Amino acid sequence: MFGTVIIVFREVLEAAILIGIITAATRSVPNSRHWMAAGVLVGLIGSAMVAAFTQEIGALASGVGQELFNAIVLGVAVLMLAWHNIWMASHGATLAANARSLGSDIRDGRSECSALMLVVALAVLREGAETVLFLYGIAASEVGGQSSIALGGLFGLVLGVGVGYTIYAGLLRVPMRWFFTATSILVLLLAAGMASQAAHYLIQADLLPSLYAPLWDTSVILPENGVIGMLLHSLIGYDSRPAAMQIVFYVLVLITVSAGMKLARRKPKKPI
Repeated sequence: MFGTVIIVFREVLEAAILIGIITAATRSVPNSRHWMAAGVLVGLIGSAMVAAFTQEIGALASGVGQELFNAIVLGVAVLMLAWHNIWMASHGATLAANARSLGSDIRDGRSECSALMLVVALAVLREGAETVLFLYGIAASEVGGQSSIALGGLFGLVLGVGVGYTIYAGLLRVPMRWFFTATSILVLLLAAGMASQAAHYLIQADLLPSLYAPLWDTSVILPENGVIGMLLHSLIGYDSRPAAMQIVFYVLVLITVSAGMKLARRKPKKPI
């Protein structure tokens, strides 16, 4: 049961933290909650379909289909999160000014929410599919333990959602003058962490060189399966034994998205 709790908690935590940060970051965008809810629903449906066809996916591309699938999902999510931060850099001032006006509207608000709906859907899809597969493997190896697996899964789900909601509620308490900066930094770190994970899967599939692995080893000091390690992994993409190529991807995304945000802030804004 304990193993089930840890597995489900970790998978749910990653999706819950991302959803919490994105939901908080778009709290002033009209109808953003509906788009986020739609993303969760689409992700759950997609994760069930992926889990059902996992053997077929795994067999693709000479047996590295699952790694490629995960890398593609993470890559698309990185692009959408990058778009979000650059979009927020150009619209953040307007959103802050209109934060207390429920009827306020902004240009491109619909496209912003639809892009983030895709991010949420991809996060739920990846973590949901992995959760189903892990639980299936545990159930197959533990005879007569289905009830404890179900209970452990439920407990892990509640814990993961609880931590995600705590982060979301904490962000809502941040003063508005600092709010967009705080959420932009968190989203930037999420994107960089996902890029690092995508590189990890591509290295596993022998499609990228590791350059040097591991670049460091902090697994004894701060293991990824510990509570702090899991939180850092979900928030900033912490890896206790990263390959050098993962760090290259991480830093490249940080630099590229940060540069895009600066350009967006300098771009003259048309009246909204």
